[in-house]
Amino acid sequence: MADGENAGETLGPADIRRILSLLPHRYPMLLVDRVVSMVKDTSIHAVKAVTMNEPFFQGHFPGRPIMPGVLIVEALAQAGGVLAIESLGLAGSGKLVYFMGIDGVKFRKPVEPGHLLDLHVTILQAKRNICKFEGKAILDGSLATECQFTAMIADPPSD
Repeated sequence: MADGENAGETLGPADIRRILSLLPHRYPMLLVDRVVSMVKDTSIHAVKAVTMNEPFFQGHFPGRPIMPGVLIVEALAQAGGVLAIESLGLAGSGKLVYFMGIDGVKFRKPVEPGHLLDLHVTILQAKRNICKFEGKAILDGSLATECQFTAMIADPPSD
């Protein structure tokens, strides 16, 4: 992403106030609660605290609440968005991070209320405003979900 002497610089941790300044997402779509650590142009470890209060648990599934897989992937993408915006120094710029593609998604364990979902995202490749990431969602040290995804950093659509 950014060339220069600050690559590899530690940027985290970050609390919810910082996350809100980096992402446009708000409840119920904000799926990153805290950043544990972040290394510029390299990686992020963020956390999503999964609670029974999540609106999707009402219907997915009654009597057996499981976090939808697409929302686990979205949480990984949001963590990648935090990493990209911080690495490029774009906080407060209004730039958005758009999904372009998702590859090789595998769901290995169900995510349930009460879980702390550890979101580990690494930048695999970055060229100008396009980044390819690898994401892993971890539950209690075990792999729950993995994928690769591509995103573009751009201006929001005009009205």
